[in-house]
Amino acid sequence: MVAALPIKRSVPPYWEEACKHLAKKDRVMRRLIPQFGDACLESRGDAFVTLARSIVGQQISVKAAQAVWDRFAALPKKITPAYVLKLKVDDMRAAGLSARKVEYLVDLALHFANGTVHTRQWAEMDDDAIIEELVSIRGIGRWTAEMFLIFYLMRPNVLPLDDVGLINGISHNYFSGEAVSRSDAREVAAAWAPYCSVATWYIWRSLDPQPVAY
Repeated sequence: MVAALPIKRSVPPYWEEACKHLAKKDRVMRRLIPQFGDACLESRGDAFVTLARSIVGQQISVKAAQAVWDRFAALPKKITPAYVLKLKVDDMRAAGLSARKVEYLVDLALHFANGTVHTRQWAEMDDDAIIEELVSIRGIGRWTAEMFLIFYLMRPNVLPLDDVGLINGISHNYFSGEAVSRSDAREVAAAWAPYCSVATWYIWRSLDPQPVAY
C-alpha cells in the first residue's frame, strides 16, 4: 500500500445511507461509525495508476514502496500505459523494481493499451466479472482486484476475506481477539450487506484511524 500523492476526493453517493443501515443492523458499527466523523472512502480516480501502485507495493513495506514508486514515476512523462511501454527495462530495474514486477507492469500496460480490460464497460459489469478480468493480468490476484473494486470503482458490497486487516479487525471487535475463520467473518458480515465495503472500511479504521487510499 502506498500513500502520499494528493487524493482526488470522490465521496460514494451511498455512504450516508450505508452508515444508517449498518448502525441499525450491527452493534459494533453503531459504536464505530460516530468515532470517525465525516471521514469516508476516497478514490484516486485513475485505474491504471491504482493497479500499478498495487503491483509496485507488493511484499515490501509502505516506506520502501513509496520510495520505489517515486523513482519509477519519475521515469515516464506521464504514468500512462503508452509511456510505461516505452520505458527501458534497465531503467525500471534501476528504480528499484524487481524483474518480476517489471514484467507485471509491462503486462498491465499491455492489457490497458490493447483494450483487453474493458474499462468503459466496468460501470455495467458486476463485481465477479471485473475480478475475473483483472486477475487475468499477471501480478494481480483476487485481493488486489477487490481493493480495486472498493477504492477505484467504489463498489458498495465487497467483502475481501483474504484481507488480513479485515480478519484481524473482526477478531478484535467481535471475538475479543480470538482467532477468526473465513466462515466466522462471513457470518458477521451477513448483517452488513449490501454495504460490506463500508463496514470493511470502518473495521480497517478501528485498527488504524488514518484513512487508506489506493
